Amino acid sequence: MKTELRYASHPDDFRSYDTTRIRREFLIETLFVPGGITLTYSMYDRYIVGGAMPTDKPLKLEAFDDLKAADFLDRREMGMINVGGDAEIIAGGVTYTLGYKEALYLGKGTAGIVFRSVDKSKPAKLYINSAPAHHAYPCKKVTLKEAIVAEMGSLEASNHRNINKLLVSGVVETCGLQMGLTTLSPGSVWNTMPPHTHGRRMEAYFYFEVPAGQAICHFMGDPDETRHIWMKNNQAVISPSWSIHSAAGTASYSFIWGMTGENLDYGDMDIRQPDQLK
Repeated sequence: MKTELRYASHPDDFRSYDTTRIRREFLIETLFVPGGITLTYSMYDRYIVGGAMPTDKPLKLEAFDDLKAADFLDRREMGMINVGGDAEIIAGGVTYTLGYKEALYLGKGTAGIVFRSVDKSKPAKLYINSAPAHHAYPCKKVTLKEAIVAEMGSLEASNHRNINKLLVSGVVETCGLQMGLTTLSPGSVWNTMPPHTHGRRMEAYFYFEVPAGQAICHFMGDPDETRHIWMKNNQAVISPSWSIHSAAGTASYSFIWGMTGENLDYGDMDIRQPDQLK
């Protein structure tokens, strides 16, 4: 298991970052390693972003040194969405099967977490988000059919999309973690436009289904002084609470958003209109 620690940055300091520094601090370039688990522990709300890609052997999720815990979820909750072949997750003595774009929530105190691919020739790719938790809520699998779907934007504005709210209040009980999956309509390239910030929550974006040779231009930073990061398929980016999070792709794509913070109100956001950005 490979782990990495990322520290928080002040927005005033961020203004002076060059491309290399921005990518080093916020971009997670490698999430899926065949036969391995990768985890990035961010000091923004102590959020963990990771990926598990079991191949010929099952993978056991264990606590790492920075957690100072016997088990990974001793003081945490976790969500995951499968973006690969069918997966089996053993958690708390229960086996869950996850198909493509299906989600699983694991509550605080869940132990004995093991990831397995149903077919090793078509390995599962489990995108993982985890946040601190104060209460143990029941584990639950959530499919796209069970998601709360919000249709947003328009083709005329190149931002028509469906937001599938998978691990959110109203679908599953969590302490602070929320996750969902957004798909863009053909011809639309912008996500989360108009952009926003939410001082009560941090967020992470994971881009996938990006065709070979194409890219995502992710925008972040203070609305009055934005920056961008060019991203490839199966990469993630950390978004501080003071930063916008929006992107345009050179081809069609999907992305998974995950967040945690002070509340579970999905609509808690401070919108900045496109003509107000700098």
